[in-house]
Amino acid sequence: MQLRQIAVWVGALVLPVLLFAMGSFAQKTPTTKSDVGTGEKYTGKKIVKSEAEWRKTLTPDQFYVLRDAGTERAFTGKYWHNMDHGTYYCAACGLELFTSDTKFDSGTGWPSFFKPAVQANVTLLTDPDGQRVEVRCSRCGGHLGHVFDDGPQPTGKRYCMNSVSLDFKKAVKPSKTDKKPAGK
Repeated sequence: MQLRQIAVWVGALVLPVLLFAMGSFAQKTPTTKSDVGTGEKYTGKKIVKSEAEWRKTLTPDQFYVLRDAGTERAFTGKYWHNMDHGTYYCAACGLELFTSDTKFDSGTGWPSFFKPAVQANVTLLTDPDGQRVEVRCSRCGGHLGHVFDDGPQPTGKRYCMNSVSLDFKKAVKPSKTDKKPAGK
């Protein structure tokens, strides 16, 4: 009898996790229509801080990824399965990087986008081994992730980012009490 109760409890705990995981791998159809983000373009002014200054402002995980070019483990970041409507910013300096309109589920366990919000806001650098292309924030130089040529159309790119290098701001929906413009 006790073994049967354990099996019921395991089933009750495992089944919702499996159903959630299966739903998370459903491909979101990307769109290019954007009603999020400001389109803030990097102006060329770099943010330069010492290692000690970065350590004061970033969490240890953020420092490891953004400053030491580390990688968080797949399926552990807070944004890999985020499908809320909004904008992703650099966690180190706040520069706009990506919008939810270009996010898709790549099945890799990291947030993936088919293009940046503003191309000038990211810098692409070929890794020393020539195998991958690194993506960095243009303003602070923070390591964000890598870009690959296996993404969806219209770009064919997959910007595979570390959640810890991003901050997300959910889009504000107009309230039902907002008045419509005259004549509409």
